This record gives sequence, structure tokens and C-alpha cells, in this order.
Amino acid sequence: MPHDAPTSPPTPGTPASADAGANPITVEVTRGGVVESRHRGAAAIVDVRGAVQAAWGDIQRPVYPRSAIKALQALALVETGAAEAYGFGDRELALACASHNGEPAHVETATAMLKAVGLDQSALECGAHWPYSEAATRALAATGTAPDQRHNNCSGKHAGMLALASHLGVDPKDYSDLRHPVQQRIMGVMEGMTGLDLGRAAVAPDGCSVPTWAIPLENLAYAFALFGTGERMPDRRAEAARRLMAAVFAEPFLVAGTDRFCTDFMTATAPRVFVKTGAEGVFCAAVPAYGLGVALKCDDGAGRAAEIMLVAALRTIGVLDDVEDAVVRRFIDRPVENRRGTLVGDIRPAQGWLAF
Repeated sequence: MPHDAPTSPPTPGTPASADAGANPITVEVTRGGVVESRHRGAAAIVDVRGAVQAAWGDIQRPVYPRSAIKALQALALVETGAAEAYGFGDRELALACASHNGEPAHVETATAMLKAVGLDQSALECGAHWPYSEAATRALAATGTAPDQRHNNCSGKHAGMLALASHLGVDPKDYSDLRHPVQQRIMGVMEGMTGLDLGRAAVAPDGCSVPTWAIPLENLAYAFALFGTGERMPDRRAEAARRLMAAVFAEPFLVAGTDRFCTDFMTATAPRVFVKTGAEGVFCAAVPAYGLGVALKCDDGAGRAAEIMLVAALRTIGVLDDVEDAVVRRFIDRPVENRRGTLVGDIRPAQGWLAF
């Protein structure tokens, strides 16, 4: 692994052109022994000094991390004392970091968070969608009830932002706007974690309406190295990171839900690694014992490939060495079945992409 990177937060270089095509093929999908589809991507593993320990593809091209950084956004909720003021425990803090299925436990926890702040779902600015869980969607539809904002996979994050606004004593209206004190506070946290001036970064509304900044994978991995260790952070922020990680490890179901990668993987491997998915093929992870952060993106936005990329990268650095092989294989070598349940192929890491 290279050790000659600077011992300070990474500084992004010139963004690669969209047609650079330099990123390696990372994941293959087979059918009948033939590779049917291929995914390209980039990944970075960075330590707490800002040194790149391993990299594949263009890790300096800014990407929108989307929901992969919810735990970083939740730092402000905890370090300001807002979470404690409203009695948020493991369940509420895990939901603040979640991209959840909209199952009953998720909706109930979001409701409890709002009630603690003295608000209801009408205050949430995330919009509504049907639950990601098919069972939850069917159950809701059977009652003749339409989904509301609490069913949005980001409702926990938004409930936390409302709590932060209330604790700061500011009007919660338009809390999702970049100019609102809540988002400005979160932006300051993100700058401290990534080592970047985000005032110069591209920014756009996320799927749930809050700002998402374009950040290089190198800097995202650095942020998660800090998050996992508490190093190079103010004491209150380091304690907030520890509190959030403990909550997620204690309540992994609330971070995603039934048959979801983040829940299943952390249930199987905690407390070795904290993982969080984001839309469009982004994944971030913190490996506390190794002092490392991981960030990656599948170029075509495929979540199926991003999950396998993450597990392959974690296995390469040894964090999964003491996890049973059968458990690791369940996450890294996925069967492809037809509609009759017949095994016809697999989804697996591409040969050779992990060489460095």
C-alpha cells in the first residue's frame, strides 16, 4: 500500500472528464458462464492522516455522496446537545442515520422523534413515497392509506434536523434550504470532516431536498476515517461520532430494514465496520480498529455493484479476516436466479481489479 501521500486532508485535483473511462471494471454479472454485464467504479481507502492507503480509479473526481453521509450530517444533532435535550436514544439516533424501508418500526420511531420536538409529519420537508419494503407497502395500501413523509426513507434524518433547528432556537421552516442555519451548521461539520471549503463545491438538492455537495472519494474516505476513530476532531464531535456509531451497531434494523444490505452486513460484522449506502452507487464505511475510511462509487449508479465493491475492498484490507467465509461469500458472490428460482449465474468482483 502506498504511504507517500500527504499527512493532511486530501486536496482534490482537476475533475476528470466524464468520458475519461479510466475507472476499472470492478464487478461482473454472469449468465451460463458468460459475462453478461460489467460495472466500472472507483474506490479510496484513506487513513486519519489523509494518506491514501489504496485506490482504484479516479478518486479525485467530485461525486455527490447522497445518503452515504447521513451519519456525518447527524453529527450536528448530537454535538450541539439537541439529541440529548429531546431524549433521543439508540433507536432515534440510528434512524437519523438511516435510509429506511418505511416499515412500522421506522415510522413509529420517526413519529416519536417528531413528537419529542412538538411537531408532526407536516413539518417534514422530505416529501412522501411508498415504503421501500414491499410488505409494508402492501400493508399500507390494504388500509386504503397513502404514505406520508414519515414513510420517506430519509424521515429520520429530517426529524433530526427539525430537532436541531428547535434546539438552536431558529424557525424550522425551510430547514432543508442551503441558507438555513441548520444546513449551514451541517455544512460547517462537513467542511471539518472532509478538509474542504464546500463554498467552492458544486451543490444540489438531494432526493429528499436537503443540500448534497460534490466531494471527491478521497476526501469522503478521509472523513469516515476520522468518524470511525474520533481523531483530529473536537472532543464534542468525537464523542458524537462514537455515540452515533454505537447507536447504529445497537439498532442496525433501523438504519435500513428487512433484506437490506446495511442492516444485514452490520448485523453480521459489527462492530468491525460501519457502512452506509447512498443513491447512484455510492458507499462509505468506517473501520475504527484500522483507522481507515472507505468511499466508493459505481460509475453507472448500480447499488448491486457498489455493495460487492465495498465488501471486496474490506476483505482486501483484512477487516473481514475473522468473519466466517460463508458469511462473507453471502455478501460478495450473489446468485443470479431466473423467475423459477433456477441458478443461472452470479454477481461477483471482476478478476484482477483489486491489484495495487
